[in-house]
Amino acid sequence: MSNAPAAAQALAVLQLLARHAEPMPAAAIARDLGLPRSSTYHLLNVLRDAGFVSHLGDDQRWGLGVAAFELGSAYSRQAPLQRISRPVLSRLVDRTTHNAHLVVLHGRDVLYVIEERAQGRPSLVTDVGVRLPAQLTASGLAILAALPPQQVRALFASRDDFVQRHGRGPTSLTALRSELSQVRTRGYAIEQDSVTPGLASVGAAALDHNGLPAAGIAVTYPYERVEPDEHDQVVDAVRRAASDLSRRLGHR
Repeated sequence: MSNAPAAAQALAVLQLLARHAEPMPAAAIARDLGLPRSSTYHLLNVLRDAGFVSHLGDDQRWGLGVAAFELGSAYSRQAPLQRISRPVLSRLVDRTTHNAHLVVLHGRDVLYVIEERAQGRPSLVTDVGVRLPAQLTASGLAILAALPPQQVRALFASRDDFVQRHGRGPTSLTALRSELSQVRTRGYAIEQDSVTPGLASVGAAALDHNGLPAAGIAVTYPYERVEPDEHDQVVDAVRRAASDLSRRLGHR
């Protein structure tokens, strides 16, 4: 039981970082939690070694790490998110007559947790349980665009973190940041040929009660068979579905 206080303090650090949209200096963490600075640095180093926090050296700040996102995604993959999301996805398929899916962030990948197929539409590579690089998918780009920039930088720390399919997609943090800026300006993400040649996807992020992306929703369609006005209808339907799911998740 001697480690119980330390475990409680480590959880308090994670909860504090989760409540803040931006990474924090160690001194601010120590102050807000009423901990000695030496203890705070020790906790942060232990959490960093386990991947739950990341140290942003240029800013001398600490933020949540990949392991924290994976833990949150693991919860999101369970029944509550699926139960809440499935009727939203079902209505989205009815509105667009195209396949729709729901993903959660899993490290630098997205994990597909719901796949709603429209009648007569072909199966996609994005079946339940499949993982794809987040920066190549519309749903993943939507999630990344809703994350704090420091978290994106922590996820994509080097060029080796950028994976491509079919020779498409960003290959550097600068290129990714430019893409995410366009996503935020438009209010939705789009990819074409990055996952499957001949197919395009429109995606938007569903936000939780903290304003952080809990999941991504997307619709995939053969872009050569879709007229511009139908594309606009797909965009509107995806954004409405993401907004509906955000409300269900407690976002205001």
